[in-house]
Amino acid sequence: MNHVMKKFFIITLLISAYIQFPAFARPVQPQKAEHIEYMNLAWWEKYNDEYLTDNLLKLYENNYDLKNAALKVKENEQAVKIQFANELPQIGLSGQLYRDMRSSMKQYGSMQIPSYAQYNYYLPITASYEVDIWGSNRFRTKSMKQQLEIVKQAERATYIALTSDFASDYFNLIRADEFLKIQNELIKTQEDIISKTRAKYDIGLCTINDVLAEQRLLTTLKEERNRHIKTRDTLIDTMRVYLSNSSGNIERNAYENITVLTGIPTEYSTSIVENRPDYLQEEANIKRIGFDVKAARREFLPKFIIFGQIGLNAYHLDTLFNSVSQMFSAGILPSIDLFSGGRKIALLKLKKFQYEEALNSYQKAILLGIKDINSGLVEYKEAQENYKESADRLKMQNRTYSLAKDKQEIGSASDLDVLYAKEAYLMVRKDEVSNKINSVISTIGLYKAAGGVDLYKINENI
Repeated sequence: MNHVMKKFFIITLLISAYIQFPAFARPVQPQKAEHIEYMNLAWWEKYNDEYLTDNLLKLYENNYDLKNAALKVKENEQAVKIQFANELPQIGLSGQLYRDMRSSMKQYGSMQIPSYAQYNYYLPITASYEVDIWGSNRFRTKSMKQQLEIVKQAERATYIALTSDFASDYFNLIRADEFLKIQNELIKTQEDIISKTRAKYDIGLCTINDVLAEQRLLTTLKEERNRHIKTRDTLIDTMRVYLSNSSGNIERNAYENITVLTGIPTEYSTSIVENRPDYLQEEANIKRIGFDVKAARREFLPKFIIFGQIGLNAYHLDTLFNSVSQMFSAGILPSIDLFSGGRKIALLKLKKFQYEEALNSYQKAILLGIKDINSGLVEYKEAQENYKESADRLKMQNRTYSLAKDKQEIGSASDLDVLYAKEAYLMVRKDEVSNKINSVISTIGLYKAAGGVDLYKINENI
């Protein structure tokens, strides 16, 4: 028996040391984003832009917000484990070595205990377990699991927001590139107009005011070019932050290769809000607080704790592992608070108020979700119509420009007439570029509002 007890305590001490001291643990590896399915790459591939999907993959690998979102999920997973540990028995070893020095103050009849001093070696293993008769600890664990679900939906929301915002900036950057190209052509055309106008002035066919007016227009065009350069550079810097790359080049497609998505359904059931992370978060929050209310109610009921001790207690080290030094005790401890100053009542009321607040937030999340989706649909429809109108206007203006060149060839139109027609065409082309990109971005906004799901298949999931 002594040999068995020695082994038991040695093994217990080693296990305790391994658990308690982090030096024995493996070093923590840097957390990475883990849920590539949240990227929904199948949706982004519909834009037929390999540069876009490649950049989104880089965002998945490098973005710090995605890494932090993954860490928050890991943190809450450990919080669930911590709470679940309260449902399990607790076992601990708390040894004591002390020297007991007593004065001669105890007396039994005519016999008086003299002063003495001695060592005491006390090595108990203590176990306790709260019998969860009323399910309080189980409700708290369920509450923590719902909190974990809230954090998971927050992580998914981060993916949807980051990918959508990045994609919007990506297409805005392509628009800025195209605007700069058109603006440079406008400036070159305006410089040609100034040259032709000055030539007319030199031979007396126009006034100096005509020349000055054309020069003022040139300065306006150059100022606009500066704004486009600023927009482009700002977008590049912003996207570098997304990609966690302070100096890398942002690979992007040419404007001519941009695909405008068509045929997206424009009528959805209001139940599509159930795809949104904020709706799912509020739903989980109601469940979480509901479990908290149930746990708070059970605080008024008695608790039952089973406890026990096994170990060694000796006054001499050489007798520590002898059979006479072995100790054991066990029992059950019922307890109930007779007075707690109103704390439990206040806690229950607090949880009930939080539950009502969660219900209100849930209803608000539904309304906001419907509003966002309706707003996204309105913007999508408007952008589609504007793009069609601007494309038709561009065709007409291109026809006008072609007619001016034809007239020039037969001598019925001047070089200035052709340049003015070209300038008007370039102005309309800027509108067409802007409306085309707005049409693309409107589909991204609708995708984000619908909770990051394939818009072509959304009615199939209802």
